[in-house]
Amino acid sequence: MSDVSPLEVRRTVVLTVLTVFAGAVDAVSFLTMGKVFCALATGNVLFLAFALAGAGDVPVARPAAAIGAFLAGAGLGAVLLRWFAARGWRWFAVGLVAEGVLLVGAGAVALVRHGTGDAGSGADADLVVVAGVALAMGLRASTVLRVHVPGMPTLLSQTAFAQLLNALSERPRVVWRGMPARERMARVRWTATVVGIFAGGVLGTWLLVPLGTGRALVGIGAGVLVLAGVGRAALR
Repeated sequence: MSDVSPLEVRRTVVLTVLTVFAGAVDAVSFLTMGKVFCALATGNVLFLAFALAGAGDVPVARPAAAIGAFLAGAGLGAVLLRWFAARGWRWFAVGLVAEGVLLVGAGAVALVRHGTGDAGSGADADLVVVAGVALAMGLRASTVLRVHVPGMPTLLSQTAFAQLLNALSERPRVVWRGMPARERMARVRWTATVVGIFAGGVLGTWLLVPLGTGRALVGIGAGVLVLAGVGRAALR
């Protein structure tokens, strides 16, 4: 990809890993924290609408707490990352470290309150853990938005899916070798977003959910912290 810089390639790799983590977070949150999404905010908006309309089995408090915490994390992240960037700090690594710490902290709370089981029972415990994870995902949204890699929001795949299908329908006969480097990279990013969310969901369901909420969140948070160190070196 002669027209694509090595930095862009490294950014794509780092954001792909973050996308996998997001899928894993939602698998853990939905399956072990009382049917709530902590990364996919759109799902919580719908759950809240269902609950307010008196349908479904999800109480108002859980999606409301997730939405509120996500918004708080996104707003706080926007302010803090701007502050760090203005002072020459490596704000991307700071954002990932903060996310990882929040996830590990939420996992620790789940371990204290629920042991190695799920955090899907007990409204008070659920709200604390849900809010902590959603806060981390809101912060992630601001971090990735500031990186501004097109087609890789890391928290949802619908837009990437549509962009990929639209590109394939417009130029179905263009083979990979005859494609401009920028177009190849765009398709790689869209594909990585869709596959990353799916892979994270599978990873979370098969490997993390059986561990219980607390251990799963601590594991994901530790992975984000490792990526913060690796990403800091890779994105220089």
